[in-house]
Amino acid sequence: MAQGFDYVIVGAGSAGCVLAARLSENPAARVCLIEAGGKDSNPLIHMPVGFAKMTTGPLTWGLTTTPQRHANGREIPYAQARVLGGGSSINAEVFTRGHPGDYDGWAEQGAAGWGFADIQRYFLRSEGNTVLSGDWHGIDGPLGVSNTPDPNPTTRAFVQSCQERGIPFNPDFNGAVQEGAGIYQTTTRNKRRCSAAVGYLRPALGRANLTVVTGALVLRIVFEGRRAVGVDYARGGQRHTARADSEVIVTSGAIGSPKLMMLSGVGPAIQLQAHGITVVQDLAGVGQNLTDHFGIDIVGELKGHESLDKYNKPHMALWAGLQYALFGSGPVTSNVVEGGAFWYADRSAAKPDLQFHFLCGAGAEAGVPSVPKGSSGVTLNSYTLRPKSRGSVSLRSADPAAMPLVDPNFLSDPDDLRISVEGVKISREIFSQPSLQKYLRAIRFPDDSVKTQADYEAYARAYGRTSYHPVSTCKMGVDAMAVVDPALRVHGLDGLRICDSSVMPSLIGSNTNAATIMIGEKAADLIRGNG
Repeated sequence: MAQGFDYVIVGAGSAGCVLAARLSENPAARVCLIEAGGKDSNPLIHMPVGFAKMTTGPLTWGLTTTPQRHANGREIPYAQARVLGGGSSINAEVFTRGHPGDYDGWAEQGAAGWGFADIQRYFLRSEGNTVLSGDWHGIDGPLGVSNTPDPNPTTRAFVQSCQERGIPFNPDFNGAVQEGAGIYQTTTRNKRRCSAAVGYLRPALGRANLTVVTGALVLRIVFEGRRAVGVDYARGGQRHTARADSEVIVTSGAIGSPKLMMLSGVGPAIQLQAHGITVVQDLAGVGQNLTDHFGIDIVGELKGHESLDKYNKPHMALWAGLQYALFGSGPVTSNVVEGGAFWYADRSAAKPDLQFHFLCGAGAEAGVPSVPKGSSGVTLNSYTLRPKSRGSVSLRSADPAAMPLVDPNFLSDPDDLRISVEGVKISREIFSQPSLQKYLRAIRFPDDSVKTQADYEAYARAYGRTSYHPVSTCKMGVDAMAVVDPALRVHGLDGLRICDSSVMPSLIGSNTNAATIMIGEKAADLIRGNG
């Protein structure tokens, strides 16, 4: 059964929701948005604190990496969202945009029109900040951005400890200066998560020209000659075709987009032929250049129960839920990752090369050590902002239902290990300052046995993990490894664009959700001829 549309969008993550909303603003444009996951109806999605319960489970694809050669051969859990809103529905809601120099670097790498001066307006257009305004912030955009309503006492102590360590206070990580420590703004509105599905898609759902299909696995892009004309997808045990009279737009993320391209015959010819896939376009860069932030956690045990861990007890969790339901206040309004910092492993660097996330709890994410049962704790994560290590996404088989092989190749570059270790050392120093020492009984991970450079390197290899920021697997540019041009059109093909985090020429020095939404905004203008 075939249905006809002007635009078929594959993947209802951050960028896909933006594009569906923007393109359907034209009532004459027939838009279809297809998502493998279900609706964003799980109540945990909409509670800011719910992030801690969603890094594994039914709202993700259940991916793990291939054994990481430089991280003790570990297969690291690799959370990728499978739900309406994508990562913006399950992330920690941290709102950071990156350093302006990151985007100027994109332009220098061949992505003309993507320097900061070119794309800042799209950041402003997307942002609906409830507190900040001026040259650096939008106030009327669909993406709600708010302050943390009542930061945990340990979060406040973290920010003060950073200052005691010599890291200055920064009230706005998205302003003129990135460096410093402070309380993160979050993608929330009225103390509820504002995902791309909530901010962009939900107001558009009543439009007669917008069709949203959930629970549908896209099998392949359909080509006629060198032109993409639609997609085949499976839903409810039946096969369907969605025809695209204008364009097929792939927004399946840094893992899903290269997988779909390769299944459709677009990618490295040798790899496709090995799986018996007919080559439509030989593009060596599809699935290559995978880059991600490798995060390393330290965990402290508290003397008392000041962190969110005290709500792990059933009666306390019940009280927190009632407080939120009745008054819209209390611990449920916390995104857990309340505080953070941008700072330097190398003080001679032109811009910060480390980012820190402070979690007012312990064991909140899969694979991160916790504190002894009955105790409460806090966690500080750090990562190298611009890693040099490069990995890949490749096909396991030609079966669309098979998970791809994801190899971030963490720590393959020695500089990444060096800067990562400095992040752990600085994290320890922050935990050792007076303001946090008032609360801390002990640093549990790493324990006192970690002393030498070799010890720190071993700790990084043993405990580091993804920070959920994969990019660049269908990168934008004009070089031999580029997959899309600066208008996001796939090289050598017609009627096909990729518009998500996979097109970033390089990883930005911050969380990636705001940048992905910006890509969706600019892509909408490019498609409509306004770019």
